[in-house]
Amino acid sequence: MGEQLTEFSDRDRQRARELRRVKAAATGLLVFTAALFVLARHHEPQHWAWGYVAAFAAAATVGGLADWYAIVALFRRPLGLPIPHTAIVPRNHHRIAETLGEFIETNFLAREPVEARLREVDFAALVSEWLSDRERSAALAGFVMRLVPQALTSIDQSGLKGFLGRRVMAELERIELAPLAAGLLSAVTEKNRHHRLLDELLGALEKVLSNEETLAALREKIRQELPALFNLYRADAYLLRKIVASTTAFIQEARADASHPLRREFDNFVSGFIERLRHSPSFARRAESLKRDMLARPEIAAVAEGAWESLRSFLEQDARASDSQVRRQLEAMLVDVGSQLAREPAIRAEINRGMVQVLSEFVESQKSGVGRFIADQVKSWDIDMLIGRIELTVGRDLQYIRFNGAMIGGLAGLALHVLEQGLKLHL
Repeated sequence: MGEQLTEFSDRDRQRARELRRVKAAATGLLVFTAALFVLARHHEPQHWAWGYVAAFAAAATVGGLADWYAIVALFRRPLGLPIPHTAIVPRNHHRIAETLGEFIETNFLAREPVEARLREVDFAALVSEWLSDRERSAALAGFVMRLVPQALTSIDQSGLKGFLGRRVMAELERIELAPLAAGLLSAVTEKNRHHRLLDELLGALEKVLSNEETLAALREKIRQELPALFNLYRADAYLLRKIVASTTAFIQEARADASHPLRREFDNFVSGFIERLRHSPSFARRAESLKRDMLARPEIAAVAEGAWESLRSFLEQDARASDSQVRRQLEAMLVDVGSQLAREPAIRAEINRGMVQVLSEFVESQKSGVGRFIADQVKSWDIDMLIGRIELTVGRDLQYIRFNGAMIGGLAGLALHVLEQGLKLHL
């Protein structure tokens, strides 16, 4: 016994009542034409017109019986007799299931019609309209924030945090530090951006030279290096003033002159350093050694662990707060994304193309499984229930075939009888 289909609904029961009425009417018509044939044959000797009635009734009865047989043979054996080529649907249950699955896979899930149907849907517009509604975006943001505590707990309990940490460390170890640093410095040197760093360094040095404590320390250092005789004439103060004045003047000239020799020397130093980072094996080895030493230090792991705990604590507290900052930002971001999509037809078109491609490829990869699933489901259905469903769907039309068969058969029999009588008159 196969799997049971869904039980009949009220609509199905109404269809069953209508089907029984039509069946009864078709059977009644068959009985009537048979009775009419007997009556006409009985009275035929009394009047020639009864012969025409008998011919019509006989052909109508044969036509009705033939259509009744054909309809019954679709679903079961007529009168329970083992007549060949009857009970067509039950005997071909599995073949029908296989054919149905193949038909749906080949025709309904073919790539071209699926893509054509998907292209009719403006996915980006639907997303834009949905997200632009602040209430919907707020509800989505709230839903996401309600999942945050459970997600954080799951990450801790599942070992995902450790796995991600190991993967991050593995990826950091794979990065070649020297070429990366060379690329970053090259980006900084574009349009002389590195001169800003030089200006900041020169400005900092100028501030140092104007600091009283720094000047006092420098004067003390000069005093220690000079002979005692020179100190009697305050040579230390004189030298300090000259050094500071010369250095300050040099710094100011370098900051004011874009083509100052110091800047050219700085450019040469930076470009040379970048080239060594890119091409020097010794620089590469030292950079890799420095990277490994840094990653191996326990302080790095402690910083990462502390950062995760701080982030987790913040997210958990914020998720429980009635005025959650993250929820507000997420809501604003979702609304802004919806508004941006509404204003950018090119982006919407690109999203729609991507959705069509992704969904069509998914359907293409899964359609054989869908066809097999449908075939297996149909095979598992109870055949009697399946036949009942089919009869409820098309049974009334099939019963009307019996009416049509009786009428067409009767008219054909009448026409043949007329032809027969006409031939007799001419012979």
